[in-house]
Amino acid sequence: MSELVDKTSYKHVSYLWDPAKAAALEGDEVGLLIYRSNLLGADLRLTNYGGGNTSCKAFAKDPLTGVETEIMWIKGSGGDIGTLTKSGLAALYVDRLRSLEKVYRGIEHEDEMVELFNHCIYDLASKAPSIDTPLHGFLPFKHIDHLHPDAAIAIAAAKDGKRLTQEIFNGEIGWVEWQRPGFDLGLKLRQCLEENPGIKGIMLGSHGLFTWGDTAYESYLNTLNIIERSAEYLEQNYGKKGPIFGGQRIQSAAEADRKKQAAAIAPILRGFTSSEKHMVGHYTDDARVLEFINSNDLDRLAPLGTSCPDHFLRTKISPLVLDLQPDEDLSDVKALKERLAPAFEAYRAMYTNYYETCKHPNSPAIRDANPVIILYPGIGLFSFSKDKQTARVAAEFYINAINVMKGAEAISEYTSLPRQEAFDIEYWLLEEAKLQRMPKPKALSGKIALITGSAGGIGKAIAKKLVQEGAVVVLNDMNAERLEGAGEEFKKSFGKDAYATALLDVTNQEQIEAALDVAALAFGGVDIVVNNAGLSISKSIEDHTQKDWDLLYDVLVKGQFLVTQAAVKVLKKQAIGGDIINIVSKNALVSGPNNAGYGSAKAAQLHLSRLNAAELGADKIRVNVVNPDAVISDSNIWAGGWAEGRAKAYGITVAELPAYYAKRTLLNEIILPDDIANACFAFTGGLLNKSTGNVLNVDGGVAMAFVR
Repeated sequence: MSELVDKTSYKHVSYLWDPAKAAALEGDEVGLLIYRSNLLGADLRLTNYGGGNTSCKAFAKDPLTGVETEIMWIKGSGGDIGTLTKSGLAALYVDRLRSLEKVYRGIEHEDEMVELFNHCIYDLASKAPSIDTPLHGFLPFKHIDHLHPDAAIAIAAAKDGKRLTQEIFNGEIGWVEWQRPGFDLGLKLRQCLEENPGIKGIMLGSHGLFTWGDTAYESYLNTLNIIERSAEYLEQNYGKKGPIFGGQRIQSAAEADRKKQAAAIAPILRGFTSSEKHMVGHYTDDARVLEFINSNDLDRLAPLGTSCPDHFLRTKISPLVLDLQPDEDLSDVKALKERLAPAFEAYRAMYTNYYETCKHPNSPAIRDANPVIILYPGIGLFSFSKDKQTARVAAEFYINAINVMKGAEAISEYTSLPRQEAFDIEYWLLEEAKLQRMPKPKALSGKIALITGSAGGIGKAIAKKLVQEGAVVVLNDMNAERLEGAGEEFKKSFGKDAYATALLDVTNQEQIEAALDVAALAFGGVDIVVNNAGLSISKSIEDHTQKDWDLLYDVLVKGQFLVTQAAVKVLKKQAIGGDIINIVSKNALVSGPNNAGYGSAKAAQLHLSRLNAAELGADKIRVNVVNPDAVISDSNIWAGGWAEGRAKAYGITVAELPAYYAKRTLLNEIILPDDIANACFAFTGGLLNKSTGNVLNVDGGVAMAFVR
């Protein structure tokens, strides 16, 4: 096997090692472990998010004896090597870990060993050790990488993977048959090394790859070389047995048509997959997905499921394939749902049968039986899970599985794990314990919100609050620059999976529908719609122009009507209820000077809300109103001449407005955007699920605005 050291000679992996950065870490083996891990995790061709494990063994002073002692530092349970930091490592005494072999009672008692790892902890502040700990501990090498590269798994998942491994690597890579990770597998790896001295790595059947080196750099280079060699072999063999995936059965729809179909069907799919709890979706029409779902082999390969445990833990045992044409007419929602319902019922029945057939007396209760991965030939892949990140990562893992199937089929025949083996991983008590340790879902987990005018002021405060409580949001604004700034702020504060953006003028029906399409493609649909976009004009009746009047009614009343109308179509497609909140004003209830246009438009918004609440209740769509007053901070409403107009009406200066408004309230309080955001959360957070048609005043207490 050739030794590749020139980064330009790699075609299938990325050589990212920076000698200067590594030199700055010289002598710090743990620092070099983290550096190497981050580089490996940065290339999804090497391993997927949260997958794989890395370790190093180095000497450190025992705090009890003062003696230099060998310690193993390894990625802790539930971590990700691409984002690994020292706090994500577990640190264990190597001698203590290996001494556990003396008390090991055999493979039937695997799980009890995990608890014993805690007796080997060196750093009391370290992360909980993962199930892979003994796999690293029983190998003697200073630096070890355990990854799930598609190219290697394709060989490992091939029908004759052991023979291929021997052939491709000329005996330099060992082979261990599939076995669930644990203490016994660690002993099997040691045995493989003892029987094959001098090997540079071990292929785990259906699972992944172990590689190593005496230094962090040697391990990194060895890992890249072996994965590169695996990928080279696959590439040389694509097409030799015949067309990839048996050739293409259908052609993809054009990109614009794919997006249109995906946006139309996503809320319907989301409704079906949310039969137990609200799910968030992800859509991709990646070329690798299209090659697979359009192929002649789709119907044969898709039901087999995935091979690597990391893959099917994220994607479920197999996907649901839709029996629809790429150019299917999706306009008749009722007929489409009737057509799709049996497919979802059949999937749930399949999954339930899988559970009942494979379960053990002590197995955890069956989990959600809905599919995670849904394939629409000619259109793309949809994934649904508890949040956007999990749904996106599930799609990435299924693309990994597609790559594995493609490679295995090119050189041999793809094999998946037997159903019982898959079940024993999915419903492993240790996996269940890990799930139980995860933080409880936030109040709005699984919810999708669109807040109009959310690039600033009240709208942005609402969006932030909803994201903080677990929702994902579609930020929008008429001003592209303002919207871009809000997007960057949310990305920095909450990450890329928390939001999507759409230019939106609420008087433009096409832009409204486009924004809801963004919600469908990014997240699967919408649950919470907040009609917040607005403006204000304060003039006497003599000074009020027809243009002023039309603008107020177009933005405030017609805008609320159009957004609600379009959103209701999506909400009804999902058929899982929802919330519409209209940000109105105390001026809808209070008569004041110089306010004919704005006040009457707000009154129209309020009554339109009541009418919508009466109409939509049967669909479990709640419509409620928040009435703010005098929210001056960071509000567009106070831009222009509104502040001057209100100050003139009250005979005071603009600077005196905040204090003036506060003093006229019963609570003597200044109202902030966050106060309005809290009111929106009160309606959507779960405690008021049986309330609709309500008005919540957030005005510090204006007696004239009491609803009566």
